[in-house]
Amino acid sequence: MKKTEEFCPIREILSKLGDKWSMLVLHYLNESSALRFSELQKAIPDVSQKMLTQTLRKLEGMHLIERTVYPEVPPRVEYRMTELGRSFMEKLNPLIRWASEFAVHVK
Repeated sequence: MKKTEEFCPIREILSKLGDKWSMLVLHYLNESSALRFSELQKAIPDVSQKMLTQTLRKLEGMHLIERTVYPEVPPRVEYRMTELGRSFMEKLNPLIRWASEFAVHVK
């Protein structure tokens, strides 16, 4: 008889946020009050437009960021952290600091 997989919150979160771009997008949005798509592209130059779009949609769907469209011509769209996103970043920031300090030692 196979053991059924139980819900694992760690596995669930890592499967959604452990990709190549999500943490970087969250990091840059957390460092700013709001950023436009082009500003995120400049901050993360190796992300493609398609991948950035997919990542932003995913993070918005997870309620970690919010997208605001301003009724201007041309339309202005900004992304910012939600309260849930900020609470996640409070936990992630120590890891970011650790990575900045010790990444050269991890092989």
